[in-house]
Amino acid sequence: MDLELREKVAVITGASKGIGLAVAEALCREGARVVVGSRTESPQLAALRESSGVVFVSVDLAEPQGANRLVQAAADRHGRIDVLVNNLGVAKPRNSFLSIDDTEWQQVFDLTFFSAVRASRAALPHLLADGGGAIVNISSVNARLPFPMVVDYSAAKAALSNLTKALSEEFAPRGVRVNAVAPGPVRTPFWTAPGGFADSVAADAGSTAQEAWDETVPRQMGISTGRISEPQEVADLVVFLASPRAGNITGAEFVIDGGQIKTT
Repeated sequence: MDLELREKVAVITGASKGIGLAVAEALCREGARVVVGSRTESPQLAALRESSGVVFVSVDLAEPQGANRLVQAAADRHGRIDVLVNNLGVAKPRNSFLSIDDTEWQQVFDLTFFSAVRASRAALPHLLADGGGAIVNISSVNARLPFPMVVDYSAAKAALSNLTKALSEEFAPRGVRVNAVAPGPVRTPFWTAPGGFADSVAADAGSTAQEAWDETVPRQMGISTGRISEPQEVADLVVFLASPRAGNITGAEFVIDGGQIKTT
């Protein structure tokens, strides 16, 4: 299927690894012109830049002007913006709500929620000027399943899901579609890096991180397929929603969690 994204200009936040990197790769395969922003360039992103012409912008998106610099760099380079993917987010395993101070709450909201607010505010004038486009926000099942071990992240993602609806309501009549994708556990450094969630689950279960990842997490979280999602599976959904093929889909949130959430 041709997703009609060739030569479209797409901006992605937090694309050095994980889901963001997979989205960048998928958009490149569709022929889009991709601009990504993160603080550092990973080896994988550098390789994609060399092979596919991705533009990397070194920027701290937790800073108030970070999103403006990223969006303006894309507009200066390509003259337009058609797609924004708000992917940036951060979470840390928490022992208790009582252990999280105001500074940590602010950091999680700055990276996970306010980066999307600022990037959307910066990108929307360009999207509107060019006759419309698409914003895809990467939310999480934790917006609906607020686990105590990620209480601050869950709250930030719930805010992002709400923002998705509000932006769609205002801007869909003007040609900008806004949707969200809500993944469950995904095989990314978010989970698999040393000290990540897999290690935390393994410590509680008395197992290895690999066993936690392959067996304990799917079982404890009630994932019907018996496995966690791959980044490319999430990216494929994101790219479809960003494309003109999804031209009448807006204000929607699509869960990709292997059947973890049982309610409708």
